[in-house]
Amino acid sequence: MTLFGQSAGATIVAGVLATRAADGLVRRAIVQSGSGLGAFAPEQAARVTGAAAAALGVAPTAAGFADVPDERLVEVVPGLGGLDLRTDDLFDPLVGLSRFSLVLDRQPARSRLADVDLLVGTNAEEGNLYLAPQGNLASSTARDVRETAAAVHADPDALVAAHRARRPDAGHGELRSAILGDALFGAGSRALAEAHGAAHVYEFAWRSPAVDGLLGAAHAVEVPFVFGRLDLPGLVGPRGLLGPAEPPASLAAEMRAAWLSFARSGDPGRPPNGRDGTIHRFGTTVRVSTRTP
Repeated sequence: MTLFGQSAGATIVAGVLATRAADGLVRRAIVQSGSGLGAFAPEQAARVTGAAAAALGVAPTAAGFADVPDERLVEVVPGLGGLDLRTDDLFDPLVGLSRFSLVLDRQPARSRLADVDLLVGTNAEEGNLYLAPQGNLASSTARDVRETAAAVHADPDALVAAHRARRPDAGHGELRSAILGDALFGAGSRALAEAHGAAHVYEFAWRSPAVDGLLGAAHAVEVPFVFGRLDLPGLVGPRGLLGPAEPPASLAAEMRAAWLSFARSGDPGRPPNGRDGTIHRFGTTVRVSTRTP
């Protein structure tokens, strides 16, 4: 069968590929805006468990949590947001966006992966989802950029400089989004593809005109295209994920055909990147400046 997921689901797929017990159960896998570096180490997970147990007044064990109603578990989740999961040698792989992930001794991209066909990719502006709707893409400052870099890298100035070199004309918001998106999805997807050795790698680059044109090729924008559901009323309009204009049906058809072809045969219609070094691009990248005065 073909196992695939998006975002957290894609990171779980990566974890399955690194699990020996899954050998022979999966023939193909699609990791869609996930990460091969997105698992928590046991030490990090223990901090989350301890904080949740303390808030609930139970022991930090499976038995301690067994009788807690789901409603109570949901109630304590917001209070876990301030936890610092950094250790002496590890950063928070989810950059504070969630306190829940896989828990593994070794990241999937650093493990032996199952021998399966793999399609893995990201969106061109993943980080925009976490900045544009809140107004933080346009209002970001140089300090915000550096603070984001410091949350994901031991040498934040070097990281900012590297992203700036690739985007010399980028505003602070675009730079901040690029650093965040790469930390959450890009670096881990590249690492997973490299560990596999013959993965099909894609980039989704169609820019949603939502949020006054600022949402762009953000995290999750590709999902309606893959499922061919551009017709859902909630997706299109002034407040819809895909914006007020009619999204391109031809792009949805192209992506759906690639995903289905891969599921059937392991071939999305183009050579694996490990063989020719190319990236399959869906849509066209058109960058807009979010530079602030």
